[in-house]
Amino acid sequence: MTFNMYHYYDKNTGPFKNLSKLTREAAEEVSNRIKLDGKTFASKRSNDYMNIRRELESKAREQFIAKGGKPYNTFPHYMTLEACEWIASWYKNPGVVVIPWEVFLEESISFTYGDLFPTMRYEDGKPYRKQVYTKSEIKELIKQYGFPQAWNVNGDQGPERYIEVQVWDEEVIKRYLND
Repeated sequence: MTFNMYHYYDKNTGPFKNLSKLTREAAEEVSNRIKLDGKTFASKRSNDYMNIRRELESKAREQFIAKGGKPYNTFPHYMTLEACEWIASWYKNPGVVVIPWEVFLEESISFTYGDLFPTMRYEDGKPYRKQVYTKSEIKELIKQYGFPQAWNVNGDQGPERYIEVQVWDEEVIKRYLND
């Protein structure tokens, strides 16, 4: 099984910009500017978004380490496993970076079956909730459930719209930004 990973972004700001890497104050300033603009998906985020995000990222990192992961970064960069055109609609001027998953070591990327936020927060009894997966584990989940972007195109089947990839090592990403 081989896949591609996709990072969607706004061409006006560039790929792999990470709010979590900023100080709390700087992240809040950027978030407030996005809200005031009101023209993108991110403008609808709650006021406590950054606090929740950092808490969930910390939980994901802890789970990943418990499964043998070796995150080099404190906070991940985000991608999707296979394409999800819906995410491109979040941006005024969308762009995408595509990276083959083979270039990442198993110890440097984790996955959630759906976006980190609903996956780690929803209480609906689905077995893939509140779980972080390794490369080998996500393959088994795909065999069992398929890709959410194939069966939940309109989002009417639940919050999972794609498989999210948490990239915990920037070195591979840097190689693809220079192309």
